[in-house]
Amino acid sequence: MATEVSQHPSEGLPHHPRDRSGSMSVEALASAAGAAPENGGGSSRDDAARMSSPVPDAGNSEIERQVQEVLSSEIGISTLLNRLKQTISSAKEFAQFLKKRAAIEEDHAYGMRKLCKTTQDMMQRPDHKQGSFSDAYHSMMVIHDKMAQNELQFSSSLQQMHDDLVELAAIAEKNRKGWKVNGLAAEQKVADMEASVRKLKAKLDSTAEEYERVRTGDSSQKGAKMFGFKGPKSAAQHEDDLLRKVQALDQDFRSRVDMLQAEKSELINSTRPEAVKALQDIIKECDAGLALQIQKFGVWPLASFNEKLLLSNGLSISPLKKEGDIKSLRDVVTAINNENDLSNYVAGHFRQLPSRAGELKYERHSVLGGGPSMAGALAGNQGPTPQPYGQPGGQYNMAQQQFNSGPAQQQSNNPPMGGVPPMAGAQRPSSRGHERSFSHGSLLSNPQISQQQQQPARNSAQAAVPGPGFNGPPQLGALSFQQQPTLQQMQPQSQPQPHQQQPQQPQHNMGPVNPLMQHPPQHGNGGRPGSPSYGQGGRNQSPPHGASVRPVFGSSLNRLYERDGLAVPQVVYQCITAVDFYGLNVEGIYRLSGSVPHVNKLKNMFDTTVASDSPSLDFRNPENFFHDVNSVAGLLKQFFRDLQDPLLTREHYSAFIEAAKNEDDIVRRDSMHAIINNLPDPNYATLRALALHLHRVMENSHVNRMNSQNLAIVFGPTLMGTGAHSDISDAGWQVRVVDTILINTLEIFDDD
Repeated sequence: MATEVSQHPSEGLPHHPRDRSGSMSVEALASAAGAAPENGGGSSRDDAARMSSPVPDAGNSEIERQVQEVLSSEIGISTLLNRLKQTISSAKEFAQFLKKRAAIEEDHAYGMRKLCKTTQDMMQRPDHKQGSFSDAYHSMMVIHDKMAQNELQFSSSLQQMHDDLVELAAIAEKNRKGWKVNGLAAEQKVADMEASVRKLKAKLDSTAEEYERVRTGDSSQKGAKMFGFKGPKSAAQHEDDLLRKVQALDQDFRSRVDMLQAEKSELINSTRPEAVKALQDIIKECDAGLALQIQKFGVWPLASFNEKLLLSNGLSISPLKKEGDIKSLRDVVTAINNENDLSNYVAGHFRQLPSRAGELKYERHSVLGGGPSMAGALAGNQGPTPQPYGQPGGQYNMAQQQFNSGPAQQQSNNPPMGGVPPMAGAQRPSSRGHERSFSHGSLLSNPQISQQQQQPARNSAQAAVPGPGFNGPPQLGALSFQQQPTLQQMQPQSQPQPHQQQPQQPQHNMGPVNPLMQHPPQHGNGGRPGSPSYGQGGRNQSPPHGASVRPVFGSSLNRLYERDGLAVPQVVYQCITAVDFYGLNVEGIYRLSGSVPHVNKLKNMFDTTVASDSPSLDFRNPENFFHDVNSVAGLLKQFFRDLQDPLLTREHYSAFIEAAKNEDDIVRRDSMHAIINNLPDPNYATLRALALHLHRVMENSHVNRMNSQNLAIVFGPTLMGTGAHSDISDAGWQVRVVDTILINTLEIFDDD
């Protein structure tokens, strides 16, 4: 009986030969993985098989035996789970790479398309070279746009590959978790049962040894009494008790061994092979999918996405000859003919040739006994005065009619006073100043704008400017509809009206009269002529003077113009001057708030003090604004907030909002350009001065951190207004209006 009890449980278990045909070898796995691609061809399947796992030699049976041993053992499932985890991690990492690469390609494509559109629009402007060069440049941009479209398609393909890999990894990970629970649970159950049986076997062995000693007898225990609960036991009784224990343990051990054998048989024959095969299939599918995506990315037998991208770009640059009229980039560039471009440009100015005057000849003056006077001969031979370049005859005639019908017609009958010589037409600057002109794109897209452009120019009365060699920066006050202070200051103060001091000039030298010049400001100082506008004669001029109390804040721009004669209010000019001198390099200018007491003091000074009587309002001296340029910026914003009518006017509020909702940058810019041209003259002049100033702030955004978007957030509600006429939902559109104006400042306003 002792021999029977001491039998090891493993000896009682039946031997189950390992069925190697039930599990897949590495070679079979590789061949199955190669068949995963559906449309890759034979070469694709071979490549996928080689990339899925290293394939051993057919005759290397030792490796196959080791693989089968591992897969048939208790570590087979855990080994495959780890291998599947590696595949899933690799698929996720490659998918992440594809996603980032797709984003990079998409950003590059959109950036290239935007660049092509912008530079093409700029090249079509009249201040750029035209002719064959413009045509070649347009064709070159079309080629670049095709290349950008190819990159967008490439990015879309990479994004689709990323989505497929993410889906594949998600399915594989879900199946892995399921088989991890089922497969490892069965393995753990058998392991726990085997440990319990081994523990019971150890207890059986110890009890059997004790029974063996009692049965055979031990000299040290002869005659000894065994004590129990009911009294001492004899050796025979003790031997019987041990025998019963051994028999009970042996019976329990046998039943547990049978249960262990049944569970282990089910694990080896059913659960483990099923889990191993399922995990092999998942690994096989995931490896094949990953290999397929890599092949599509780089080594697809027909053409990978990278090859398609390069091929498409190559065909865009140099198309096949059989494609007909499509020109290559080389053909486009070599088609530029500089000689013809120059000749055509010069020939285009043929109609602008001035009429030829008679040849000058010497004739003795009549007082000396000669013929007719020289002046009469010249007057008789001289043809009509040519119109300035670029000024349509219709505009000139309409403006001349307005001039003849306005108050200036009555003033023109007065003789010149003060001995000031009239300004000849040849002495006028050739530049068009800040004339409200439309963008070329707007003329093509909006016929109404073209009709509006046929109206008389609104900025025709030129201000006195320095000589032809003057190339200094634009002066904020040198606007065409301001008075000519130099002419007024040169007249005697005894003359009754400033506008009568203008010298009479021939009508062929007079441009269209600005409406603001027809109603010059009246002065309350007994008919004394007004002081010069700021910026018209440089920054060294003194501020204007007038009455002792002249409220500025809370007034309208029209009232300030009629009262002060300044197209740009004095407070706006001084604040812009201070920020230009001391605030362009201040971080957060116009975003940071200044000192409220300082702002209130400066506001009170402008409302109660005349600039000519108080040099403290000259902001070229930083002591006058307490060395706090942020307070000056706050004062400027406060002035625009307190206007009775916002700078961009309530009348045009809806038009600006509708224009801002246009997604096309060019159309949005041209629409706002047309609306700005319809603003009242004081609003237009003030907006121009402010926009050019904020553009200078933007040019220093690398220091002050104030780009167009940040400035638009600050000035959007300020310039558009926040009263009952505005909607809180329009806040974003208000910002977009100002942002568009600031970005296109130099296209909307002439920087002169």
